[in-house]
Amino acid sequence: MRLATVRTSTGKRAARLEGDHLVLLHAPTVGVVLAALDRDAALGDEDGRTIPVAEASFNTLIPRPSKVLCVGLNYREHILEMGHELPSYPTVFAKFASCLIGANDDIVIPSIVERPDWEVELGIVIGRPVRRADHDEALVAIAGYTVINDISMRDWQRRTPQWLQGKTFDATTPVGPYLVTLDELDDPFDLEVRCEVDGEIVQQARTSQLVFGPAELVSYCSQFTTLMPGDIISTGTPAGVGDGRKPPVYLQAGQRLTTVVEGVGTCVNNIVKE
Repeated sequence: MRLATVRTSTGKRAARLEGDHLVLLHAPTVGVVLAALDRDAALGDEDGRTIPVAEASFNTLIPRPSKVLCVGLNYREHILEMGHELPSYPTVFAKFASCLIGANDDIVIPSIVERPDWEVELGIVIGRPVRRADHDEALVAIAGYTVINDISMRDWQRRTPQWLQGKTFDATTPVGPYLVTLDELDDPFDLEVRCEVDGEIVQQARTSQLVFGPAELVSYCSQFTTLMPGDIISTGTPAGVGDGRKPPVYLQAGQRLTTVVEGVGTCVNNIVKE
């Protein structure tokens, strides 16, 4: 199944993909569908309208998750390019919901930022409450995957040893367009992730190269916080970020950023200066 949150003339609506059309539901967002006591009923509660995918305006997938947890330094090659040793535990930081935008929205770079960078990531969406889960419980708690670009303002990120201020600028993190259930994927644990800037591939790897895989991350995060339906875990980015290049390269106004996770979807965002 593939679910999206779209903008309509009557506000946000969750939608179910059927062929080349989106079937609108009464639920306003995918997050509301996931939190429903009877999810099957919510998925079948259609509002009678459909939208061609080509005409859809995708909202960010989960507009108000209770948590957005992100993992840094989770691909071996990226860890090495950033000059770090392989970790014993996941490096976890958070984002705020206010940073999330739709799959095709413009990324507006604030005037106070000088070093904006790209980071393609596989996103995990939680489907049920989970606390102190083992591996199998964690796997069952995954509703599906989505596409994320963890846009990072490197000049702000490097101001202190804590990364938060460089990771959660308002309206800078595209998420979507779909939540894709794992049964839709040929191998949900070995997917290509790819990032392009103006058509040039700048990152390309496979999720099988993650140091900590999806179930491990859900299990680990559930040890210190209860994960709720609609929560998002961004699993980390591979080598090829602009900040790791010699000399470093950063996003510029007028560029187009394309973020792809194999079988899950594509975000296409224009870079705009504030």
